[in-house]
Amino acid sequence: MARLKFLCDADRCIECNACVTACKNEHEVPWGINRRRVVTINDGKPGERSISMACMHCTDAPCAAVCPVSCFYTTADALVLHDKDLCIGCGYCFYACPFGAPQYPRVGNFGGRGKMDKCTYCAGGPQQDNSQAEYLQYGSNRIAEGKLPLCAEMCSTKALLAGDGEIIASIYKERVQRRGFGSGAWGWRTAYKETVTI
Repeated sequence: MARLKFLCDADRCIECNACVTACKNEHEVPWGINRRRVVTINDGKPGERSISMACMHCTDAPCAAVCPVSCFYTTADALVLHDKDLCIGCGYCFYACPFGAPQYPRVGNFGGRGKMDKCTYCAGGPQQDNSQAEYLQYGSNRIAEGKLPLCAEMCSTKALLAGDGEIIASIYKERVQRRGFGSGAWGWRTAYKETVTI
């Protein structure tokens, strides 16, 4: 089975936020929560880059390592998902995640902020695929329908790639070789303990 991964080509991202909007609309994510966001590094300086960020579904996910109730699990496709029915909202995963992916659904005092929410790679949750219960808690399950995450499909410049890790790495390598430069496969070393060698 393929190892599903994300890759953001920072040399192509134009900070249009189509990925953010697609995610919010597809999953009816509440106001104030962004499972995906676009950040700018070195804003206003030479070398400025924009990067689409979300859960990278890490190889050895730090969120899973620190969860006291083991609500995180890894699918056969190597996606890191969590069970909101088990989550106690302690926030340890938020502090452990190098990408800031897990978020509280509400602002307030501890205990009143709810259970954590994060990118599901459009793969739903532990409930039956494409059931109403799954949709209400996790949003659309595009993976069960044989589709890729909508954030990557809606990226107008194809800066955000999703799918089989080997295929998207080869796409990125080909791009870098064609244009003669690349700022790196952002987040790959941190998330997957490997680099995309050119």
